[in-house]
Amino acid sequence: MGLLAQMALNSVVQILVFAAVPCVWWLATARSNCAFGSYVGLHGVDAPARRRVAVWSVATAAVFVLVSVAVLLALGSVRSATSAFAGRGIVALPAVVVYAVFNTSLPEELLFRGFVLKRLQASFGFAVANAVQATLFGLLHGAMFASVVGVPKALLVIAFTGAIAWCMGYVNERLAGGSILPSWAIHAAANVFSGLVSAL
Repeated sequence: MGLLAQMALNSVVQILVFAAVPCVWWLATARSNCAFGSYVGLHGVDAPARRRVAVWSVATAAVFVLVSVAVLLALGSVRSATSAFAGRGIVALPAVVVYAVFNTSLPEELLFRGFVLKRLQASFGFAVANAVQATLFGLLHGAMFASVVGVPKALLVIAFTGAIAWCMGYVNERLAGGSILPSWAIHAAANVFSGLVSAL
């Protein structure tokens, strides 16, 4: 199977796995009140807020990319999710885009910003909910590297990804009216960058 086809298949699996809990929860608690897309924030940003959301999203994505460079340098040659693109050059771009947009960013945004943040926010308010989802997001990414890079570097990954997750939650809930499209775009842009760095 070619790389692009493999990434497409992986994306379908990832989306189904990460959307399973939000979907079941929605079916059990909110199906009669709203569509699933609205429940997890898959809706547009209101026109008056779009310019401000765009500025914040570009700024957050830029910081995300810049700090990603530092983290990649700190991790060195450790195998990561983008290692599949290593040395493949620009021909890997379609696979990188599918990986970035559908295999990683969409599933993770559905679960963390679309489900965890929104459900906790309904009970505990934005501050607590955003801190919890950011912490969980950071811990997930740190855990993936802890066994191969050691605790200090894993803590760096946790701090970086957790901080970015907090910013993405802020943009979504405080500026974009609960839409997860901004964080999806930010997340995807950073992952496209990481994939291209690996490919080139």
